[in-house]
Amino acid sequence: MTPTDRRSVALLLALQLVAAAAQAQAASAPAPRRNWFDDPFVAATHGLPGCPVPDPPLLTEAQMQHETHWRAERGTSCFRSGRCRLPNAYLYDQEIVPRVVKAIAAAGAFEDTSVWVEGQRRWVWLKGCVSTPAQAAELERLVRLIDDVEAVIPQLVVGTAMPPGPPAYRLPP
Repeated sequence: MTPTDRRSVALLLALQLVAAAAQAQAASAPAPRRNWFDDPFVAATHGLPGCPVPDPPLLTEAQMQHETHWRAERGTSCFRSGRCRLPNAYLYDQEIVPRVVKAIAAAGAFEDTSVWVEGQRRWVWLKGCVSTPAQAAELERLVRLIDDVEAVIPQLVVGTAMPPGPPAYRLPP
């Protein structure tokens, strides 16, 4: 093998190592996440500093592909069973969440809370921090009274000190 051939082989091996390292780095990088289904996620109040911000409804492309079938099934079953006037339960969310935020503001009893509202298929998640257990109960009661809301899932903590382990809601990675 000539010196030129050796240099060519060495260069080829070096390029392969660089390519393998770049591929390994790309594989270990977290997949980008986004709100593929445009699920509403809104900060309704922000009066309790230090409350951990919940993770928005973001998914990787692989998670989105996995969820697509289930969302189609869950969304249309409401209409097929006669419980929804719209053909898909997810169509309500863009209307429900703003009404929830408006109702919370109009109540005037939640200025000392930090609450985020997430909506999916007529279900409303309340995530964040309240000052008292009574506020958590009143928030849940208030949201249950809003037209088209099928379920309310309260994931609220009292105060900003987290219980042992993570809060009831998912935090950003």
